[in-house]
Amino acid sequence: MKITNLRTVQVEVPLEKPLITAIHETRSVGCVLVYLETDTGLTGENYIFTLNTSRLSVFDDMIKSLAHHVVGQDPHYVERMWDGMWREINPIGHEGITIGAMSALDTACWDLIGKAAGQPVYKLFGAYRDSVKAYASSGLWLSQTIDELVEEARGFMAQGFRSMKIRLGKPRMEEDVARVAAVREAIGPDIELLADGNQAFAPHQAIRLGRMLEPFNLGWFEEPVASYDHAGHAAVAAALDVPIASGETEYTRHGIRAMIDAKAADILMPDLQRIGGLTEFRRTASLAAAHNMPISTHIFTEQSLSIAGSAPNCISVEHVSWFSPLYREKMEIKDGLIAIPQRPGLGFSFDVDAVDRFRVR
Repeated sequence: MKITNLRTVQVEVPLEKPLITAIHETRSVGCVLVYLETDTGLTGENYIFTLNTSRLSVFDDMIKSLAHHVVGQDPHYVERMWDGMWREINPIGHEGITIGAMSALDTACWDLIGKAAGQPVYKLFGAYRDSVKAYASSGLWLSQTIDELVEEARGFMAQGFRSMKIRLGKPRMEEDVARVAAVREAIGPDIELLADGNQAFAPHQAIRLGRMLEPFNLGWFEEPVASYDHAGHAAVAAALDVPIASGETEYTRHGIRAMIDAKAADILMPDLQRIGGLTEFRRTASLAAAHNMPISTHIFTEQSLSIAGSAPNCISVEHVSWFSPLYREKMEIKDGLIAIPQRPGLGFSFDVDAVDRFRVR
């Protein structure tokens, strides 16, 4: 099997309602869809994204600039292709758009490998589980009132979730505490409640807020300080009993290793796009396991199920619904778990009509 063509399509998928965090205001997600066509008729699919379509064309151009590493190649040689791209981008950097482009191509290759084998990718990696805990992450935003938070939290429970995440970062810490308290009361003690600071705080502020939130039994406190402040993360982690989760903004295993060395987090959260695709994600999961650290995957729910199904130290996946309209197949949630699809490849395929509807003209 040889890859004969790389094709990309730019789409913009509107969100049901704007999402607001301490650092983002997002009304849509812009995606570059990647199609790797082969001489066997199989096509590998994947995407990378930006918030509000910012710099979408730059991602598209970067992907196409790496096409010569995959077109004409057997997708099974995915490690060699990854290494070739890694070497080529050295002059412009091993973080940012370069890694996102590599991820787009690498993960599409794995989709092809699974389809050619007639197996889901997680089984090719070595299966560990057939379903995984998912936490609801498509809501509980800073922009919502307490009444809206409570209503949405109950809605997540009705959808089958047993874990959900609320955002922090109000001007007054007492506001954050009141919002967490209201959601905890609404969902009861047995539903896991996570909190995301979205890098809003200085270390001393995060420590103070973390202590104020102790009565509400949070599952973790995510990104309490700036993502690049590993020392600040470590200070917060040392001061609080609640686990600190972070790592979504780190690039490749080298960024994650720096977090581990700094003792910056208790739970690592690699992001498929920034980590460098499934090839590098597997290495990162093994690196974390070597340090007895759990991981929880960031966004990219559909694709990250391949890691969740094969990495023993993956404790959960982040469930976001932003990209679901692009796919023919839908994720199944029951009793707080997502079933890992048994379909070949990544198990999800782009809906032709949806792609045409969302296409950037």
